[in-house]
Amino acid sequence: MNLSNKLTMFRIILIPIFTILLAFNVPAGEVLVAGTAIPVSELIATVIFIVASLTDLLDGKIARSQHLVTNFGKFADPLADKLLVMTAFIFLVELGAAPAWVVAIIIWRELAVTGLRLLLSQGGEVMAAAMPGKIKTTTQMLAIILLFLHNVFFANIGLPMADIMLYVCLFFTIYSGTEYFIKNRGIFKDSFSK
Repeated sequence: MNLSNKLTMFRIILIPIFTILLAFNVPAGEVLVAGTAIPVSELIATVIFIVASLTDLLDGKIARSQHLVTNFGKFADPLADKLLVMTAFIFLVELGAAPAWVVAIIIWRELAVTGLRLLLSQGGEVMAAAMPGKIKTTTQMLAIILLFLHNVFFANIGLPMADIMLYVCLFFTIYSGTEYFIKNRGIFKDSFSK
């Protein structure tokens, strides 16, 4: 169990804690951050989400720089990412902070691209993350954080930055997903040639 895999395991452990904090919204009051009232449970959950997201960034860099890529890492790292993001978006729908249709499209894309990666890996191919996919991930993280923090720092000036990030994320979700399928459409050739 190398350092990269330990960080992935730590992220996986954080996901149920994140879920419990949001599912059992313990009435612990609110805190005022830059003039925005944020429920304490959502603030703590957001901190956990940020820590988990940072471990994702860190474990990937460590694995690549120190050549610590393992089968466990190839399986668990993307799984942990998807679980964290999907859990966050589902709770944002429950809290009324994100429209269900937007979250449904994001989840569809995540599952479809995961399936595509699986098909490619069976043929010995690796689908590297392209720039639109990286932008999608970054905007996803920013949207989730801002939505959980009730658009903190932007609410006072009337700028719906959380919503803007959500729709930018949606655009790159659709764009990057479409790009992955167009670039790798050859994998489906045998399905239509018979």
